[in-house]
Parts: sequence; C-alpha cells; structure tokens
Amino acid sequence: MIDWTEKYRPKLLNDIIGNTKAISELKLWAESWTKEIPKNKAIILVGKPGIGKTSAAIALAHNYQWSFIELNTSDTRNAIKIKNIATVGAINETFKEDGTFLSTRDGGRKLIILDEADNLYERNSSNKQIDLSDKGGKKEIINTIKITNQPIILIVNDYYNLIKGSGDILKKLCKTIRFFPPYENLIIENLKKICLKEDVDINIEVLHEISVRCKGDIRSAINDLQAISFNKKHLDIKSLNVLGYRDREKSIFDALRDIFKTNNLKNIKKSISNLDEDPANILLWLNENIPKEYKKINDIVKAYSSLSTADLFLAKTYRRQHFGFWSYAIDIMVGGVSNAKTYTYHNEKYDFPSWLKKLKIYKPNNIFRNSIMNKISKKCHISNHKSKLFIFDYFMKLFKENTNFALNMKEILKLDEGEVIYLIGKKNADKINHILNSKKNMDKIFLEKKEKIETKKREIKINNLSMQQNLNDF
Repeated sequence: MIDWTEKYRPKLLNDIIGNTKAISELKLWAESWTKEIPKNKAIILVGKPGIGKTSAAIALAHNYQWSFIELNTSDTRNAIKIKNIATVGAINETFKEDGTFLSTRDGGRKLIILDEADNLYERNSSNKQIDLSDKGGKKEIINTIKITNQPIILIVNDYYNLIKGSGDILKKLCKTIRFFPPYENLIIENLKKICLKEDVDINIEVLHEISVRCKGDIRSAINDLQAISFNKKHLDIKSLNVLGYRDREKSIFDALRDIFKTNNLKNIKKSISNLDEDPANILLWLNENIPKEYKKINDIVKAYSSLSTADLFLAKTYRRQHFGFWSYAIDIMVGGVSNAKTYTYHNEKYDFPSWLKKLKIYKPNNIFRNSIMNKISKKCHISNHKSKLFIFDYFMKLFKENTNFALNMKEILKLDEGEVIYLIGKKNADKINHILNSKKNMDKIFLEKKEKIETKKREIKINNLSMQQNLNDF
C-alpha cells in the first residue's frame, strides 16, 4: 500500500499548506542564490513535527530546479559522515538529473538538507564505554556552512537544542524561519482534495475531527485519513473508532515511568521527544500522577514547584509565539519532577488526566456544534466565523424556546437526530421526540392552518351572502 503522506507530498512551494510568510522568506532566500552567494548561506527551519518543514525544503529544490541531498542527522551525525556527505557536497559542483555537469556559473545549485539537526549532541567523556558517535557533528556542520558554495537548510523541532553549546555561532551564520501549525480549515481542505482523488465519500464532521486531533500535524492527519479509509469508500463519524488514541497512552505511560523511576535526563528527554505530544498535555499527565507516585510531602512540593515554573515558560511560548521556550519548559518539567524524588517509589499505575478525560467526553458536542454552524453558514451565505459570532447563540436560544421555529429549521437545514438533541438538551426528551417526528407534526400544523383558512373563508362567504340579502330587502 502506498503511503499517502509521500503520494501527496507537495511538489512545489505553492502546494505547501499554510505558513505563507515562511514560504515567502524561503523564496527570497532562494532568489538571492540565483544572483550570488548570499550572506546567510544556510537557513534553519524551526517548528513542530509534521507541519511541512521538510516538504517545503524539497519543494524549494523543485521550484528552482536544484538537485538536493537529504541527510537525517539523527542517523548520520558524527563528524566524519557529515564531512564525507554534506561538506563534500557543499563545496563541489552539481549535475542535472540526466547526469550532465551543471556549473554554478550557469545557475546550477545543489540544496543540502540536514533533517533533525537538533539531534546533534556535543559530549565529552573520558569513559571509553560511553558512545561518542555523534561527537563533533555540530562543529562539522558549522565548518560546512562557512565554506559552502551551495545552499544549506537545517530542519529542527527544538531550536534551543541546536544552538546551545558550540551551536551558538549558528545564530549568526544562519537565517531562521519559523513554521507554525496550519489552521484546521486548511487541513480540512487538503484532506478533501485527497478524498476526491482517492474516490472516498466522507462526512465533513470526520474531516473536522481529524483536523482537531492532529493539532496541526499534517502528516498525522493524512495518516489518520488513510487508516480509516482502508477498504472503505464511504466514511462517517463512526469510522474514527478505528484510530483509538494513536497508542499515545502507552507511549506516555512509558515516558512517565522513565520520569518517575529514573534520573537519566537524556533517556527521559528521548522518551518525551518520541511522544510527539504537546508539552501542555505532558504537564497535565504529570500533574495528575505526581500525588499517585510520590508519597513524601517534600517530594510532592518540589515536583509541583517544577511544574509551576514550566507552566510559566509554556505561557510565554503561547503569548509570544516563541516556541524556543518549549525546550526550557520540558527540561524544567521532566527534569524537575524526576529529581524531586528522594527514592524510587513502587507505584506502577498511572491515570489519564481528568481534565483531558472531560474534554474527550464533550468533544462530540463540538462536532454537532460545528456541523450546525456549517449548515447555517451555507444557508445564509456567510462564513462559519460570522455564523459563530452573530447567529449561532440566538439560533440555539430560539430553537430551544420556539417549537415552530425548531420544526421549520429542522426541515430547512436537514438537522439530524444528534444535532437536534445538542440544540435542545438531552433533558427535554418530550420536546426532542416532538421535533424528531416533525413530519407528522408539520402535517398536523399544515392541516390545522388549512382548516382555519377554510373556516375563515366560509365565514366570509356567509357574511357576504347575509349582506347581499340585507341589501336586497332594503
């Protein structure tokens, strides 16, 4: 089975979802290479996993017809390997796809893409048993950038990890471009296009739910869509049951055990990085389970003190949109909680955060709400945003209080059972049944109105005859 993330990977920069500003900056940087070697010979693309950084780098090469070398530094990260592959590529000329030589004087460029560049660690130890396979990798990248005749892109999730220690000089050598998670509506539109190409009939509620679950991770959204579409051509909201919780809970439980049972910060950070989870959610998991794990008051106080400090950094991250603070928050959060214990406790049971559990319970309500707003928007020819701001609350109030309005709107907007229950509330069972049987009720109302009109006509006719008789007698 073909992986849809590769099958539908953007070919050109204009195909990238969202991040318009970042794409414009990329184009300007690439344009500068068409004239001469620019001051910033390398750029750093920063952002969460799955939001299009690598795709943008490859699309850039396609846009400008550059050949490219893609290196995953987490797999190839010692100085010798980087020098053999990246450095040699950076200082030499390039070739066309057909193998013919292309000089840089004739516009030929070779883009060097170093993915996961933040996974380079500079370590020093006299212990020969410690693995130093990545030693010197960051330094070699710096040397490569200094001597390169070809454009270089470093791709990172954690900017701080890249620039700390000997990587500080990279701040001067490279231009930094930040990528942000695209809006949900952009992800929905992209998923719609894929469904059209794969001939999959899908309910808009399903696409909305996938876009919410993925938290801006386009790769994750496409993987989810492919998973629920396997051997199916029609998808409704029940199709999402296939996904479960992405096995994240199992991974989180493993990470919690590392934090609560060990003091090895390197292993703990590796467990956390494998989660691909928002730090705010990790904080909720720790908050829920600290009192279940730690029993000594001082241990609990120290652990919550670390969480409190980490929460301040997370607040700065969201307020300033400066995601470099994430690394500080995670270090303080997991390191502080881990080091707060005075000895290892024997607890093995961890609970799902109660706050997230409540969110999961109420999430279906969001699906109904958004579906109703979408129907109102289409009928009124306005955006969902305007529908939410100016119409929805009044619509919901009228629907609850005015039965005739509810009956009419159910027919006009084609509201289903779940949407009617959401608008009225589960407690009003009689009213729900009355509206759900609206066809009979509407027929009854129509007949009642028709009878009233016929009665009125008869009265008018009798009155007219009576008046005519009186005139004749006169």
